[in-house]
Amino acid sequence: MTIQILLALTILTSSACGLIIEIVAGRLLAPIFGMSLYTWTSIIAVVLAGLSIGHWIGGNMTRGEFVKRAQFIKIGNALFLSSFTSLLILLLLDYIPVLLHSADLSVISAILLAAIILFFLPSLFVGIVSPLATKLAIDIQAKGESGVVIGRMYALGSAGAIFGALLAGYFLISTLGSRNTVILVAAIYFALGSIFFMIGYRNGAKIMVIPLAIGISIVAGAHRLGALTSPCVTESNYSCIQIQDVGMTGAQTRLIALDHLVHSINEKDQPQQLHSPYVHFVDEYVSLRFGDLPPRSFFIGGGGFSLPRAWIEKYQGIADITIAEIDPMVTDIAKAKLWFQPDGSLTKIIHGDARYELNQLADNVEFDLIFGDAFHDISIPEHLVTKEFNDLVASRLGDNGVYLVNVVDNAKRPLFLLSYVKTLQRSFDHVDVWFEPDPQQQGARTTFIVVVTNRAIEDDYINAENGFERSWWRWPRQQLASASAARDLPILTDDRAPVDQLMSGLLLGAAR
Repeated sequence: MTIQILLALTILTSSACGLIIEIVAGRLLAPIFGMSLYTWTSIIAVVLAGLSIGHWIGGNMTRGEFVKRAQFIKIGNALFLSSFTSLLILLLLDYIPVLLHSADLSVISAILLAAIILFFLPSLFVGIVSPLATKLAIDIQAKGESGVVIGRMYALGSAGAIFGALLAGYFLISTLGSRNTVILVAAIYFALGSIFFMIGYRNGAKIMVIPLAIGISIVAGAHRLGALTSPCVTESNYSCIQIQDVGMTGAQTRLIALDHLVHSINEKDQPQQLHSPYVHFVDEYVSLRFGDLPPRSFFIGGGGFSLPRAWIEKYQGIADITIAEIDPMVTDIAKAKLWFQPDGSLTKIIHGDARYELNQLADNVEFDLIFGDAFHDISIPEHLVTKEFNDLVASRLGDNGVYLVNVVDNAKRPLFLLSYVKTLQRSFDHVDVWFEPDPQQQGARTTFIVVVTNRAIEDDYINAENGFERSWWRWPRQQLASASAARDLPILTDDRAPVDQLMSGLLLGAAR
């Protein structure tokens, strides 16, 4: 009975650890590739492939004459290999960008190759454990009860996977961080492997010197190379938050990056020095449209809170600003590291999804400006680009209100942008697209600012009046209308909003 309990706990625990590695995989790759649909698709496919092949290998390893001690040793070996290859994830992770950049692969190919290099072997070796443990449990069980054992092991494997997914998502990553979570999983594999070795070998204590030496060597190598240290200041439930000192103008300047995307750059002593061109555009456009009067504003996403911070100083704290930032840790980091101090102003921060929070406001609440600056990887979350959401935004704008949205897309073939414009035209009278002219970005990723209103301004270009010397051009309306109508582009709805597919032109290009 004691052995049956050990085998049951092994199935439960190894299944949980396998799913923890799968969940952590997305967070480990996010600072390199972001958290797109393609990232998760590659990870899930690779992990399932590893588990499937591991199950097949483990099943074949049960052939031959049953020798109880030999079965324990096989399970121990599989667990040790799961531990070692999990630790190797950390050792190899920092070399992935260099390796893939030299290979000049598309981003999709690079993500898939990275997932194979890092996560295939840990999944394969832990996949071997289940059939070996199940066969051993059947062989030591009373005859006629193999079905009971198989059912129990299947149930424990599924329960372990569920538990591992919940534990990783709700506790481990945000508490320990991704890299420490991998170390914890490797330690659990190692501890289980040690138990099976001690049972399988008569002189198990002496034999344990070998796997112990291998494990210590990998950890020591990873520590020497700095692979155990995360690039994240903190890992929240939503992203890896990174802060870097950049000193771009000789002043104390910092940027905040969520996963691999830089969201804001703030200067300590000059809040109104707006380094990000699209944020600078919004400030210039608002001044052109509203003059010296601060607009009542709703921000979709906070990031580094660059513009709210600038407006608190510019309007001396009287600007009525509401910010919906889904991640409380982003706000805390902005206050602690990016000099965002909303206290004493009319700035209100809501920690929640912008669509939900906008919908929960009283019916009579309207804004002069709604600014969309929320991103999931390099794309806007799907539920924030649909016609239904646009209708909600329209209902929250005053007569002279304006909706500005930061959009990242391919400069030469911006299919998502055009589909988004086509969708916005169903809810608003005027949809303009502005951009900062840069011939070097043709065909590459670039930023557009979509300006949506029922009362458009007629300027064809805007020159910056404050801060950096910049200018922005408006996409000629007739050309924009022709471009969005010429293609068979979908209207984005809650039922169907293929954002990642429309932006695949960026992901099919060379790796960044």
